[in-house]
Amino acid sequence: MTQATTTPQPSPTAVRLGLRENRAQFALLVVVTAAVGALVGLERTTVPLIGTEVFGLAGNLAVFSFIVAFGFAKALTNLAAGVLTARFLRRQLLLAGWVIGVPVPFVLAWAPSWWWIVAANVLLGVNQGLTWSMTVNMKIDLVGPARRGLATGLNEAAGYVSVGATALLTGYLATHYGLRPAPELIGVVFLAAGLGLSLAARDTAAHLALELARHPAPEDGPAGRPSFRETFGRTSWRDRSLRGASQAGLVNNLNDGLTWGVFPLLFADHGLGIAAIGLIKGLYPLLWGIGQIPAGHLADRIGHKPLVVTGMLLQAAALLSALALLDRPLLAGLVSAAGLGLGTALVYPALIASVSDHAHPAWRAHALGTYRFWRDIGYAAGALLAGLLADALGLNATVLAAAALTALSGLLAARWMTDRPRT
Repeated sequence: MTQATTTPQPSPTAVRLGLRENRAQFALLVVVTAAVGALVGLERTTVPLIGTEVFGLAGNLAVFSFIVAFGFAKALTNLAAGVLTARFLRRQLLLAGWVIGVPVPFVLAWAPSWWWIVAANVLLGVNQGLTWSMTVNMKIDLVGPARRGLATGLNEAAGYVSVGATALLTGYLATHYGLRPAPELIGVVFLAAGLGLSLAARDTAAHLALELARHPAPEDGPAGRPSFRETFGRTSWRDRSLRGASQAGLVNNLNDGLTWGVFPLLFADHGLGIAAIGLIKGLYPLLWGIGQIPAGHLADRIGHKPLVVTGMLLQAAALLSALALLDRPLLAGLVSAAGLGLGTALVYPALIASVSDHAHPAWRAHALGTYRFWRDIGYAAGALLAGLLADALGLNATVLAAAALTALSGLLAARWMTDRPRT
C-alpha cells in the first residue's frame, strides 16, 4: 500500500490544522514519544558499567561500541524513514518500529556476551529511528506551519523527560538489585505501552494533504518533488541554512554520544556510585526535555537561529565546567548536566522547526530524515571520538575536545543559518 494511493483528499469540515484542533491525537502521540524515550533511557546509566564490570572490557572504544552501533543504526533508519514515507503511511512505519524493538530489553537483561548488547543496540537504533521520526512528522502534520516550534518542543520534551526519568529509575534499581536484569526489564512496560497506543493512533495523511493543498507548489524537480538525491544534497550542504542546521544537530548529538559513554566512567573514576551517576545522567535529559516546551514556544516568536547559537555555546561552557569542578565530582556532574540539558533544550526544537520551515511539505519528510541522519550520526561520531581520544589521551582530554567542537559549531550556525517567515 503506497501513500499516494491512500492519501485522502482534504475536506475543510473533516480535517483542520492546529494544535488545539487536533489536541486528542497530538496528546496521544506525545505519550507514544514518551514511551520511545523511555526505551532508550534504559541504557543511559547502566550499560557502560555493564561493559566494564560485567563483561570486563578494558578499552574505552570497546565500551562505547554499543553507542556506535546505536548511532549508525538510528541515523541510517532516519534517512530511510524519509524515503519510506513516500511509500508507506506514517502510522505503518511507527508500528513497524515498535515491533523491531521488542527483543531489546530481554537481550540487555540476559545477554551472554558484550556483542549481544551491541546487536541489541542495532535493533534499538532502528526502533528509535522509525518511532521517533514518525511521531515528530505526525505532530508537524497535525499542527501546520504556525506552531512547529511548539509542536517539536512538546514532542522532544516528552521523549527526553522520559529518557531522564528512566535513567534515574535504572540507577536506583541497579543500586538495590544489581546492574542486570531488573533495570532492563522495565523496558517491557514501555514497549507494551508504545505499541498499544500506536495501534490507537490515526494516520495524518489527510492533514498533510490539506497543508499541501494550501501551500504553493515547489518549483524544483520535474514532477514538483525533488528526488532523494536532490533533497539529501540540499539539506546536507547546498542550502546554507539547512547545512547550518545539519552540522549543529550532528555536533549536538556528538556531545550526547560522548557524555553517554564518558560521564559514567569519568565520575566513577572520581569516586561516585551508581546512584549519583544515575542522578547526573537523569538530570541532563530531564532538563533537556522540560526546557524544550518554552524553547519551542520561544522559537516560534523570536526565530530559530538565536536559540541554536546560544544553546551550542552554553553546551560548550557546560563541558568545560565538568573539568573545572572535577575535584568535587558530584557538583561537577550536576553543573555540567544542567548546562548541557538547558543548552540542548534551546537547540533541539529550533533545529527541527528550522528544517521544516526551509523545506516544502512535498519533500519535508525527506529533509527531516536527512537532518536526523546527520544529527544522529553524531551519536556514533561522539562515541568513536570518545573511544579513540580516551584511550590515547584520557577522559579529560576527550571532554575538552568536545567543548571546542561545540563552540565551533555554534559559530558556524551563526554564520550559515537564517530564519524564514512562516506562510
